[in-house]
This record gives sequence, C-alpha cells and structure tokens, in this order.
Amino acid sequence: MTAFKTKEEIEMIHEAGRLVSDCHHEIRKLIKPGVSTREIDDFVEQYLKKNGATPEQKGYQGYRHATCASINDVVCHGIPSSSKLKEGNIVTIDFVVNLNGWLADSAWSYPVGKIDEKAQDLLQTTEEALYKGIEQAKVGNRIGHIAHAIERFATEKGFSVVKDFLGHGIGREMHEPPIVPHYGPIEQGPELKEGMVITIEPMLNCGSHFVYVEEDGWTAKTVDGQLSAHYEHTIAITKKGPIILTNQYR
Repeated sequence: MTAFKTKEEIEMIHEAGRLVSDCHHEIRKLIKPGVSTREIDDFVEQYLKKNGATPEQKGYQGYRHATCASINDVVCHGIPSSSKLKEGNIVTIDFVVNLNGWLADSAWSYPVGKIDEKAQDLLQTTEEALYKGIEQAKVGNRIGHIAHAIERFATEKGFSVVKDFLGHGIGREMHEPPIVPHYGPIEQGPELKEGMVITIEPMLNCGSHFVYVEEDGWTAKTVDGQLSAHYEHTIAITKKGPIILTNQYR
C-alpha cells in the first residue's frame, strides 16, 4: 500500500533532499580526469557524516558503498573502484541520504572533462526527459502520464528508455509503493494523489534498451556497449503541483 505523507513528513524528506542536493554540488567540483570513483564515494560518506546523515544504500542487501558510480556503458549500480576517470567519460553518481530516519534519493550524470557531441546530447536529453516526467506528476494524473511523457520525448530524440529499472515511492524505506516506470501508456499505474512521494529516474541509452547484470550481482550494463545516462529527483505530489525535494542543482 502506498504510504501518504503529511506536510510535516514531506518537509523531513525535503531536509534530506537538500543535503542530497548540496552534496551533488560538491561532487560536481570533484569530477575530473584522474579522480577515482572510490575517492568520490569516500567524500560522500564523510560529507553525510559531517552533516548528521548516513548513506542508506550502504549495507542494503550486502552493498558495501555509500554511492553507486556508473561509468559510460554502465546503466546503474556501478561499484566505486580505484580506477581513474578519463577525459571524455560520463559518470553517474547515485545515492540515498538518511537524515533522521527520512530518505531522499537522487542520481546525476556528469561529464568528465570534454565529452563528444553524442555523449553531450545523451546527457542533455536524459536530464530534459526527467523534467518532462516531473511536469506530469500532478494530482489526478496517473503514473502513466509520467512514463509516457518520458518515453515519447526520449524516442523522438533517438534514444531508448531502460525498462529493467524503475522509479519508486520513498520515505522511511528506500523502496516503497508505487513503482514508477519510465515507459508505457498513459493509462497505466495508480492515480497520483496528494501526499505521495516518489522518485522519477529515467535511464536512457544511445543504443538498445536491453541491459545485463555482471557477475558481481550489481553492475548493470548496456548489452551493446553504448553509453547510458541517468538523472533522478525525489518528488512530492501536492495540490499546487510537483515539488522537487532534492532541489534543482542545474
């Protein structure tokens, strides 16, 4: 059952979301050739600790890290490592903050140095697709309005939408009902109602939408080795329209 949040509870999630946003601002400054994703992961964990929060995914189903760090053809759930980022890479940093028992979730894809036109187009389109979805996160619409808006925009731009990973409700738990696909017809899914808090997190690929998971049980990659990008916000559904609880740090 979907857990509807009160205004006070949404504000608690918003506090966690502001911390997510602030941390992403700092991550942006760190992304450059020669930096490892493990260094970024260590920074995030220390940043959250300094601000009285913890990384929720650390320990989740045995996961050992504060962030997921996905490079190039890694769609999501990439494991931080000592490998250095290279000029022209793109990297997605995804993490969930637990602040006083309330959670907020955001992923962002970053260019590493100068990237080529194809990669830049992918990043721009995926970010814009996120906001196309957010525009539809209104009381009275269905989950399908979000999904359809994202898929239509992405495919018109020549990109495919990953179908294996979905948005979700969030609050006290990292994954709560409802699920939020990023593809499919307008009629699908439950009606959006005041007090819902969800993540919208499209992942777009340059090639096929199909992915596979490596033997580590986490790292999801495109089947054709082409680039993937991922942008995510935590959203509250209100009578006044969608509120981005993880803020806008563009």
